[in-house]
Amino acid sequence: MKVFNGKQAAEDYMSTHTLAFSTPELTLMRYSFWLGEMVPDPQDRKKTVPRMYTFVEEKDFEPVQIIDDEKYVPTGAVRISGMYGNQQTETNSDVKFCFECGSKISTNARFCTDCGATQD
Repeated sequence: MKVFNGKQAAEDYMSTHTLAFSTPELTLMRYSFWLGEMVPDPQDRKKTVPRMYTFVEEKDFEPVQIIDDEKYVPTGAVRISGMYGNQQTETNSDVKFCFECGSKISTNARFCTDCGATQD
């Protein structure tokens, strides 16, 4: 995939231009004109390309792990009972229990906080 390396382009621009007294709008306008300037093509010196193309790189990205909202796997990072989580305990008669492990859970919970089972 080809991507534009904007960070490198901005660093190159800032290192060659003094912008101490410029407003942000003027700086951005000058930067955009600088990116659009025609420069010799790095692959073929006889041709010219916009400077922006000199900052386009070929990159390979790893596939992103997809998070499944229908499956919950507890990591142990958040503890619901004790000093973590909700300070109010449920005292009403509408208490719900997990279908898998039988632990007490919230009435509107989609997953069990102990075993991770989906609640229907």
